[in-house]
Amino acid sequence: MKTFSIDTLGCKVNQYESQQIRELLEQFGLTQLETSERKSDLVVINTCCVTHTASAKSRQCIHKAQRLNPKAVIIVAGCLPSVQIGELNNPGKNVHLIRHRHTLAATLSQIVNGKAEQPQPVLGQLASFKGQTRAFLKVQDGCDGYCSYCIIPKTRPVVHSKPVETVLAEAQKLVEAGHKEIVLTGVNLGAYGQKTVRRERWDSQENSKLADLLDRMAEIANVARIRLSSLEPADVTPGLLDIFCKHRNIMPHLHLSLQSGSEAILKKMYRQYGAEEFKEKAELIKRKLDRPAITADIIVGFPGETDEDFQQTVETAKQIGFAKMHVFSFSPRKGTAAASMRDVVDNKVIKQRSKLLRKLGVELGRKFRQQFIGETATILMENNNGQPGGRSERYFKVKLKNGTPSRKKNELVKVKLLENSEDGLNGQALRR
Repeated sequence: MKTFSIDTLGCKVNQYESQQIRELLEQFGLTQLETSERKSDLVVINTCCVTHTASAKSRQCIHKAQRLNPKAVIIVAGCLPSVQIGELNNPGKNVHLIRHRHTLAATLSQIVNGKAEQPQPVLGQLASFKGQTRAFLKVQDGCDGYCSYCIIPKTRPVVHSKPVETVLAEAQKLVEAGHKEIVLTGVNLGAYGQKTVRRERWDSQENSKLADLLDRMAEIANVARIRLSSLEPADVTPGLLDIFCKHRNIMPHLHLSLQSGSEAILKKMYRQYGAEEFKEKAELIKRKLDRPAITADIIVGFPGETDEDFQQTVETAKQIGFAKMHVFSFSPRKGTAAASMRDVVDNKVIKQRSKLLRKLGVELGRKFRQQFIGETATILMENNNGQPGGRSERYFKVKLKNGTPSRKKNELVKVKLLENSEDGLNGQALRR
């Protein structure tokens, strides 16, 4: 066995874990092939099952790997095989399902080396985040919140966090590998340092541990940028925002999980916040930070969502002025409480509402970016073929206009922002 490939579906946590798998297999002496279309000896499929669509895509990935590499050993890892809801029966020959995450490293060792090593191998700290300018750094895992639409507590039920010193050491390695931007991520990042995500069980309703970690991480030499992947409103405290203000290398961008602007729907979702609290935290962010980018996730068509509920979501989005919205059409997820709820919203209505909200998202994004035209920003170059560009401090994309002097991938480039477009701004690189 000489070669391997990895297909990754789903979230930043999965992407991080795929990098761990890559480094372990490279330590075993295998060479990665960039795409699964090449005939790898070993194919790892890191699955997602957060929606039925994600599960279907994961299964399609397995079938494709079997078709392209009939002699390959296929490892199915990630969330799909860890939850027993009948979506991964009879996967076929040469397919190994990793039902329990802690067995993955040993299984890989046994398949590659013919036996499990002593001591048992583990998925360790990353030395680099291959193929990306930004490096994701998982600091927290697990959720026991049981929001009514979410399957994750069944796939990652154990809530735990990396020790601060381990996080700092790994961040240092990633910086030394050349990564200028690090994104802290977790299944429930705001619960960093806690043993549960349920705030009523915490010693204090405010968790200072994430802010403390962020404060120390920002002091690492040569870390140019730090972002947080996703938070809930209650995670945004004055103390956390004080750390944002203290360090210029923490980007003025917060992604908050809204899901709905209706108090009634949020209660049915079993969320730990209400719509008014969300608005209050958004206003707090705006008071503390200079024109911050606030982005959000929204679910459209949750059972029982009336026209009035949806309109409350629309008005909340307008009031806050999101820089970007990720709009998801609700579909019942087997294994969750919402799957058996009544008052199902008609699919045509869901499509209409989703279309309206996505259109609003484009308008709000354009309005947010418009205020920066004529100013300068710094972008981290993500591609230098085709039309080069990258993301600014506030996360919106900036494309460099034709005639701009060439810039290298992963280079921080100061630009003048010139004009708006549908998905970002166009700019001109300034002389070094």
